[in-house]
Amino acid sequence: MANEAAPQHEKVIILGAGPAGLVAALYTARAELAPLILTGMELGGQVSLTNTVENYPGFPEGISGTQLSELFQHQAERFGANFEFDSVTAVDLKKKPFIVRTYSKEFSADTLILATGASPVKLNVPGEELLTGRGVSYCATCDGWFFKNKEVVVVGGGDSALEEGLFLTRFASKVRIVHRRDTFRAGAILQKRLAENPKIEVIFDSVVEKINGDGKVSSVDLRNVKTKALTNLPTDGVFVFIGHNPNTSLYHGQLEMDERGFLKVNGNMETSIPGVFAAGEVGDPVYKQVITSAGFGAAAAIQASRYLEGL
Repeated sequence: MANEAAPQHEKVIILGAGPAGLVAALYTARAELAPLILTGMELGGQVSLTNTVENYPGFPEGISGTQLSELFQHQAERFGANFEFDSVTAVDLKKKPFIVRTYSKEFSADTLILATGASPVKLNVPGEELLTGRGVSYCATCDGWFFKNKEVVVVGGGDSALEEGLFLTRFASKVRIVHRRDTFRAGAILQKRLAENPKIEVIFDSVVEKINGDGKVSSVDLRNVKTKALTNLPTDGVFVFIGHNPNTSLYHGQLEMDERGFLKVNGNMETSIPGVFAAGEVGDPVYKQVITSAGFGAAAAIQASRYLEGL
């Protein structure tokens, strides 16, 4: 019986194509390492779902997350980065070269940069899973258009919740922001915009206990966390922005993680296995910004280059 084809070998493989992965691609490409970037399901990661990025330097009028990601990609490709639109199904970090398997093939690599990012946290309440895509969403940029002249609920109190709530006022007739605390964690500028927008109503001290609907969202049950009172609020949609969980399931049992599942990374972007580096939200439970992820991607790429030089 013929031997299986040998894995396609690369010096550097980058898992993920959000800001961290894209900037790591640029830096390793400029080091003439011809990196391979396995993008996963979407180029740009979470930022590609953001309508307007206003806090990335160099774009004083703001830029869409999709445009910013495409610019990153083109810049990396100019220096020799190779992008493959495929999802990783398994990694083997117990031997060298490291093995990376996707849906379509198998690769080996001298060094890896893990930039698989994070995914939205869900409410885990009755009706949420059943009605996802039928009024329940985690991306206002993706789904806002479907709620023209309709009423929606936004769950959360951080920057993302307020940014997406403000974006939804372009379409919805009413946006109600439900937050479990009595103050927002979001920045002052966003809170000011919120207060000035006549389409927005804020419901503090409340949590969603259930999402109701037959085939599509029709209402939510809200519980006041102080009075314990339960009310039913009619709505056409529910947008959830309560944080993100790191996408680290591929690395369980192989790399050290903290109690929340974030990869443990030192100041040199090194994981617990030499030659495996991590960048962006996969190992960042604190900052979670486009610019910090980009910076971590650059640092991981520089360290990966140095690691290869030392082999």
